[in-house]
Amino acid sequence: MNDRWGAPLEPGDGPQAERSGTSDPVHPFARPGMSRRVTVRAESGSSHGTHVHPVPKREPVMARDSLAIVRRDDAYHVIAEDYSYKTEAYYTILAHELAGDDIHPSSRAVLDAFVVPVCLERAKLAGIPVVGWGISQVYVPLPAILYGLNYFATASDFFVVQDNEQAKDVIKHITNKGKYPFCYQKLDDGATIHTCTAVFGRTTGGCTAIAGHAERIYGLFSIPLVSMVFVKTGKEFALSSLAPTRYTHLSDGERELLAAYRDHQEFL
Repeated sequence: MNDRWGAPLEPGDGPQAERSGTSDPVHPFARPGMSRRVTVRAESGSSHGTHVHPVPKREPVMARDSLAIVRRDDAYHVIAEDYSYKTEAYYTILAHELAGDDIHPSSRAVLDAFVVPVCLERAKLAGIPVVGWGISQVYVPLPAILYGLNYFATASDFFVVQDNEQAKDVIKHITNKGKYPFCYQKLDDGATIHTCTAVFGRTTGGCTAIAGHAERIYGLFSIPLVSMVFVKTGKEFALSSLAPTRYTHLSDGERELLAAYRDHQEFL
């Protein structure tokens, strides 16, 4: 229930997007990466014609919980699975800021990016399409995506609710029985939810449909490794949230791209 990272996304997954008005009820505590998340249908080629040197398929590009610092043109870039407050990555960023270094992402960026309402407001001001949202402790329009806003909440855990009974159970869970507010995002008829990972603002494989948005998100927050949740209505994609990403959840193409940046085979 509190699985922070969800299940790994498989490369090349078909369009398993679920319509917001599906007649089959979904489990109110379905974890991200189960039936709640899907990938965008694969299109020919990868973003920007990315060509990188392959890494062994089963060898992790970086060890779990490790971080790397890439330096280019007098700027430092911190690669990590988790940039949350009080993590090693966060304190590494702070140390570089105190030393006067040009460090990416900034401590402000990582704090803002993973609080859904703050993230969406900053993205909206930067011209990135975002999903409409609200903050509540009880009311929720249906169907909707729900995110917790308590201290332990993470955007990695989101819930799609279809009816009042289901919403009641989820709200009780994510608010700790009404102690904290939550963020809701109304889903229009026919809307589908899609998740992709960006590596230094670039996407691979089946995520080319949101490649332009990924570039702009990186330009705003400068987070080297991030999971992006989008809602598609008609032909338009709108940002729902950003979340950290585990190295083990990367596709082969994403692992190759990350290794290329880490080993200075790709330019920022």
